[in-house]
Amino acid sequence: MNERMIEIIKLLAEKDMNVAELAEHFHVSSRTIRNDLHTINDWLLEKGLEPLEIKRGGIINKSENFMAVTDILGEMNLMTYHMSKQERKRLASALLITTPGYITLSQIADYLMVSRVTIINDLDGIKKFIHNGHLEVISQPNRGLRVEGKESAKRLFLMKLSNGNKENDVLSKYLPIQAGNQVVIRKILLEQEANHNNYQSDYSFESLLLYLGIMINRNMQGEYIEVQKHGDNDKYLMAQDILKYITQYCAINTTQDEVLFLSHILGGLRYVKQAYGNNDAIKIQMMTRRFIDAISQELEMDLSNDYEFYENLSNHLESVFKSDASAFPETAVIQQVLEDNPEVVSAVNNSLYTITNHLNRELRQIEIGYLVVHVCAAIERKKNKEVAFHVIVVCHAGVGTSRLLLERLKQHFNFQVVDIMSSHEVGRLKPDQADLVISTVELKDCPIETIVVSPLLGDEDYIRVGNKVDMLRNSRHLPSRIETTKLTAKGLMEKLNPVIHELAPEQEAELTRGIRKVVREYFNQTIDPEEDIFSPYLHHLLPPSHIQLDVECKDWKDAVYQSALPLLKWGYIEERYIDAMIRNIEENGPYVVISKGFAIPHEGLDMGSIKVGMNLIRLKTPVEFGADEDDPIRYVCCLSAVDHKTHLKAFFNLVNMLKNPAFKHKLDEADTPEAVEKIIEQYELSLG
Repeated sequence: MNERMIEIIKLLAEKDMNVAELAEHFHVSSRTIRNDLHTINDWLLEKGLEPLEIKRGGIINKSENFMAVTDILGEMNLMTYHMSKQERKRLASALLITTPGYITLSQIADYLMVSRVTIINDLDGIKKFIHNGHLEVISQPNRGLRVEGKESAKRLFLMKLSNGNKENDVLSKYLPIQAGNQVVIRKILLEQEANHNNYQSDYSFESLLLYLGIMINRNMQGEYIEVQKHGDNDKYLMAQDILKYITQYCAINTTQDEVLFLSHILGGLRYVKQAYGNNDAIKIQMMTRRFIDAISQELEMDLSNDYEFYENLSNHLESVFKSDASAFPETAVIQQVLEDNPEVVSAVNNSLYTITNHLNRELRQIEIGYLVVHVCAAIERKKNKEVAFHVIVVCHAGVGTSRLLLERLKQHFNFQVVDIMSSHEVGRLKPDQADLVISTVELKDCPIETIVVSPLLGDEDYIRVGNKVDMLRNSRHLPSRIETTKLTAKGLMEKLNPVIHELAPEQEAELTRGIRKVVREYFNQTIDPEEDIFSPYLHHLLPPSHIQLDVECKDWKDAVYQSALPLLKWGYIEERYIDAMIRNIEENGPYVVISKGFAIPHEGLDMGSIKVGMNLIRLKTPVEFGADEDDPIRYVCCLSAVDHKTHLKAFFNLVNMLKNPAFKHKLDEADTPEAVEKIIEQYELSLG
């Protein structure tokens, strides 16, 4: 905790104050106070005390034992501990690096509870110690000392300095250099290890936790990583996903350079082999579809076409199945969303049977809260794609990060961006220049309504931006301004990808990268490495050779076998994969039936699948799968998946197409595999 947090505790011990009053007292924003309160709560929990409750409207409720905090603060005094010279050097070095601007020798001496002469005697050793970390101590007459150097060097130095933040370490006791809820951060890392199939050694995992704690603390102080060089890094996507959720649940902003530097950190860690296979991945993806269908019915709003909703929710539910309920910590964001969206909470509760039937346990309230956040984000994306507000984007970290934020906004909102500027330029704005300013930093004296977001735009940001747009539209009667759809880099690549795949499959990866680079440069946009992962469409995985019509099958087991046989022959799967699929249905029931008359048998990622692929058979005589009203089954499509994502677009499109009775009718009428392929391609491309 810093000095302001200690003062907040003292004030709250003396009298009742709300967030707004604390913000006014310390001359900071309400968001800064909320961040401080979250850190204070982490500290209170560590000390065995109940955390503060931050209620709607910024009201702060204290527990009955809160007054015990004053006794603990009294014990946090360096006077009670006599440091060695080495400990003074480490603590003074950390104090120099983490202090914004200059700090005097007297201030250092006061903090360490030693004489100024002692610090003067230690100074040469402190400077040399910091110099070894590729940093320099600069002295300015009448101002004091400060550390000069790259932010990356400062963080690496603090990591080395922290000594693992052991309980008996003087640095961790008297100058915490980390921030953020460690339980939340640990949960995020565990999820992303599984999603990216990159499992770190215990030492590397703890080192990464330490770095992220330091990063959050530095970001909260307004310190960000310097410009990083772009380059090939196979950990970029993992870094991007980690920071996506860190910014969402730890209430910080971040930049593209932060993502790049984290990817370098990840690249330097040690990894172990995958600890376990995730045999439930595809099963959970199917369950996710059922939940989305159920929630769409409850809300009377079709959310089934939101691919990002489907992908994010699938990833989240995987963590629900792998973790116990305690892995989902309470956060102020979750509680606020639950309070503000009672109708969504009710709809989620009414749809939970699609999850709990497979989970074999009840979900806790906090787990339901996380589901509500995902649903609310999907609602806002759907609603706000129809609202073309004029916005100005303000970013503190340069053009590259501005472009990253701009692209993410355009993915989810039908905004007309009229200008991009830095924070110091907002003074020249006029009230009629835009409807809304979207900024990555707090702005003072801005004449236009403003909302602060993370450059990575997490679910919390989508919800808050959507709420702001609703408020503006309702209060000021702004025009909806439906703009003419414009050609975008992403839209153009979505049209080109299938053509590249069909005409040059052997050179697909190389051609796609080259064309994407040219397209992005033409549109003056940064490259999104995530788009380098090409997810084939359904008609790519089901060419005529992978479709057989009017196949004779004696029962459902034979139908599964016949649908898989071509994939076995062509080397997509091993023979054990077929037995595993049949055993899966025997043990788990006919959940593979995803629509009336249509089944998609599969098995886990480590049960004998070699290449991603599908094979579809239409039975001459339908068979029973034991799927009640969805029986009998006429179509069986065997799926071979090799990871969590490559097959996802094809599966997502297939489920949406099967909801269309005309699509099924045309499949029934088709007389050749070529005709089936054309029908699939026609309907799939019409999905948009």
